[in-house]
Amino acid sequence: MSIEERFMDASPKDVFAILRDGWSYPSWVVGASRVRDVEPAWPEAGSKISHSVGVWPAVIDDSTSIVEWDPPRRVVMIARGWPLGEARVGFAVKPISGGSHVTMTEDAVSGPGTLVPRPLQNVMLKHRNRETLQRLAWLAEGRRDGKAD
Repeated sequence: MSIEERFMDASPKDVFAILRDGWSYPSWVVGASRVRDVEPAWPEAGSKISHSVGVWPAVIDDSTSIVEWDPPRRVVMIARGWPLGEARVGFAVKPISGGSHVTMTEDAVSGPGTLVPRPLQNVMLKHRNRETLQRLAWLAEGRRDGKAD
């Protein structure tokens, strides 16, 4: 399991505004190259976005679905990336003085990724997830004080 944390100079509402926008997914998820479709119900539990990962011509089409949506506190998703498998990805957001404390967790839940020992998963995902949080922070902080809507 990978666990990464970051302070964001943005309110939990601003963080969740980015997570709510399925079309912004490749802007903050490292490895996602495009979004092909966002279901109208997104981000309600059970809804999904269809996306692609990788760089052309090695692009994999797959999807991410919402398991739990509890703004502005928590979101849990299942991100698919076959043939590698599926991962349970969560974001917990807590308000703190001047912004938000965001914790991202990721754990392989099916497919070949589950065969990788958890400590090694953490090593493999650490830098990617740290960059994902950095990108999410830039987007959320850009919304701060009504700068972007």
